[in-house]
Amino acid sequence: MNDNARASRKSRLPALAIVLIAVVLVGVVLWRTDRSPSTDDAYVYADTINVVPEVSGRIVELPVRDNQLVKQGDLLLRIDPRPYQAALDQARARLDALNRQIALTQRTVNAQQYNAESVQAAVERARAVANQAADTLRRTEPLLAQGYTSAEEVDRARTAQRSAQADLNAAMLQSQQAQAAVSGVDALVAQRAEVQAQIAIAQLNLEFTEVRAPFDGRVASLRTTVGQFASALKPVFTLIDTRHWYVVANFRETELKNIQPGTPASLYLMSDTGQRFSGVVDSIGYGVLPDDAGLVLEGLPRVQRSINWVHVSQRFPVKIEVRDPNPALFRIGTSAVATLERGPSR
Repeated sequence: MNDNARASRKSRLPALAIVLIAVVLVGVVLWRTDRSPSTDDAYVYADTINVVPEVSGRIVELPVRDNQLVKQGDLLLRIDPRPYQAALDQARARLDALNRQIALTQRTVNAQQYNAESVQAAVERARAVANQAADTLRRTEPLLAQGYTSAEEVDRARTAQRSAQADLNAAMLQSQQAQAAVSGVDALVAQRAEVQAQIAIAQLNLEFTEVRAPFDGRVASLRTTVGQFASALKPVFTLIDTRHWYVVANFRETELKNIQPGTPASLYLMSDTGQRFSGVVDSIGYGVLPDDAGLVLEGLPRVQRSINWVHVSQRFPVKIEVRDPNPALFRIGTSAVATLERGPSR
């Protein structure tokens, strides 16, 4: 009986060992998962822009091809510049003609001002004569009562005073007329400012006929060629910003508590799993659209009458910046595997 019990215990030892090893392995896996969460629900991402001309016209030069790598400042396309050059030349010609007109008008204005000054001098002379005639009349009139002068002399003094006053009034009217006749060049100067603004716009439009790369990137989705009419503000192709590459990894919400910007990561691409890339968490998504979201009808949410016995954890995108990416391997949308490591950024 003892032998049977001993044999039974010995037969259970391997099973207990297997169970113990399995528990340890499960614990290690759980610890490793909590310590270094990993996901293959990830893809490569990079910022992109739509290359759009800011002026309309026919494409006369397209020195790039689809998927080509370009450098910052490289010419991407050129719109026919002739209409915009003609508009610039026309605006400059208008400015030249306006400047000549301003110069001629200024000469006329100067002549009018000289005439007004001359008439004003005549007014001063007439005023002096009128003052003198008035003084003579004031001195002569008292002498008539004393018999020192004749009535005829007094009449001549009165006539001279009235004549001098009439000449003064006429001179003042001429002065007012001369002053009113003095024009100016203010309106023409205002027109010159408008033409100068038109020249600036024409120069800017001429510059816009050349579209250059704002950064190092790669051409994508190029589906046109020389001769195509390009409309302003309509995309011609896409330019991928190859200066910065990211991996967007979707982690379960239960794994986000210890993830923060600066967390280091190990990255692998499905296209070449033999190469490991390092990265660092750039940011964590703060919003996704839940699959079972209720519809809002008439101001109230409509929730379906269903119960999910197994609740699946929501996934949130974690944006990881790649350090030292391989330009030959990184493409937008490439599948990737991301493993995060606890601790500060390296």
